Amino acid sequence: MLPVVILAGGLATRLYPITKTIPKSMIEIAGRPFIDHQLELLKEKGVEEVILCLGNLGESVEAHVGDGSQFGINVRYSYDGEKLLGTGGALKKAGKLLPDDFVILYGDSYLDIDIEQIIQHYYEEELPVLMTVYKNNDAFDKSNIVLKDSRVVRYEKNVSDPEMIYIDYGLIVIRKEIFSGYPADEPFDLSLVISDSVNLGIVSAFVVENRFYETGSVQGIKETEDYIINRKPRF
Repeated sequence: MLPVVILAGGLATRLYPITKTIPKSMIEIAGRPFIDHQLELLKEKGVEEVILCLGNLGESVEAHVGDGSQFGINVRYSYDGEKLLGTGGALKKAGKLLPDDFVILYGDSYLDIDIEQIIQHYYEEELPVLMTVYKNNDAFDKSNIVLKDSRVVRYEKNVSDPEMIYIDYGLIVIRKEIFSGYPADEPFDLSLVISDSVNLGIVSAFVVENRFYETGSVQGIKETEDYIINRKPRF
């Protein structure tokens, strides 16, 4: 199983004032910090190693999670440093901890899916980037992806288009060399890397049938909490 990198270093301004004093990963969901639920779910899916990319208030996450042994997962850490690097910059900085291929998970995502199956699909497609996508039709958020023959042919977060019926699900499998052309220790967003890769025609898609859950909004927190309380293991 490839390691999973969790992007958990942002300011989470949409959740102010909650996240002024605690990072989003430590928000209480169903009586425990959200990161607990993420790590337990990843362990259930067969993940053995996690790299946490941390920035704002990240020390409290490391103090809580430690080496990950309480979750049965090996956890290591990469910190942005004096300035926040954005999701892309954080991944670039974490490069020394990463193998040639790895999985990316957003720090506010709770994704009850078969990660091993997705990784297998990544290798079958033989392209350096795989995005999980969901046929959203603007239901849970604004759709931002166009597919053609299992390829992502358009990815635009700031454009509304009726052709865009899919949305970025929140889990990506990627080859580390994709980041080689981007600056070290400078802020940039993962969406830039994905957009550039889509323009090069090197992004495959894995369509997920069950909806995603996220803790990036008050409504999302409530829906995620309800799901966690009532869920049964899927895989």
